[in-house]
Amino acid sequence: CQKLVGVDRYSNWPESIAKLPRMGGGIDPNIESVLATKPDLVLMATSARGAERFAALGVTVLALEPRSHADVQRVMRIVAQALDVPVAESERVWRHIDAAVSAAAQSMPAQAKGQRVYFEVSRAPYGASESSFIGETLQRLGARNILPASLGPFPKINPEFVVRAQPDLIMVGDSNFADMAARPGWVNMRAMREQRVCHFKSEESDVLVRAGPRMAEAARLMAQCLTDQAVQKQKAQP
Repeated sequence: CQKLVGVDRYSNWPESIAKLPRMGGGIDPNIESVLATKPDLVLMATSARGAERFAALGVTVLALEPRSHADVQRVMRIVAQALDVPVAESERVWRHIDAAVSAAAQSMPAQAKGQRVYFEVSRAPYGASESSFIGETLQRLGARNILPASLGPFPKINPEFVVRAQPDLIMVGDSNFADMAARPGWVNMRAMREQRVCHFKSEESDVLVRAGPRMAEAARLMAQCLTDQAVQKQKAQP
């Protein structure tokens, strides 16, 4: 963090970066603002615009976008090398994430496993499939994902697909949950009728949908959701 001279408008963790200049969005950086800081390196997503412009202006760009657990481990190693941080440090962070996911899975009661989950990442809607880092964490927690890996990591979903799939449980951020009941057929889905929905606060959603060091915390949030919903269902049964 001490090497950062600016961030995009969505970067909000850790707290130490709060006072840094904001230089556009994640996919639409303000190129002029970035150039004014004369950075040695620009870290950006592969889906972001501006990489070619930066390169043409002589700025070194490293474009990365982790979508799976293997990607996260690889990206951490690459970023460590780019910032002259010992690779052993990136490996330590990954071991912490991996151990936390395993611990979260071991903490769950047997009845919490096997639930069929729909995880919504953002509006449109976009979901997290089996091949995403979110889907891989869910799988390790013993959940089943209604979105197959063949759809790609974060596919845009036809809302009717979810209705037909009838998930046991829905995971979604508060902002997306607000209009879910208005989608055709959703109010009659079993998960909606029985309130088997975990809607996460905005700060929790940030943790869940961003690949990085806080994936350990994300695993605990998902495990808690799965456990709470399983207990609730058990209590509701006659």
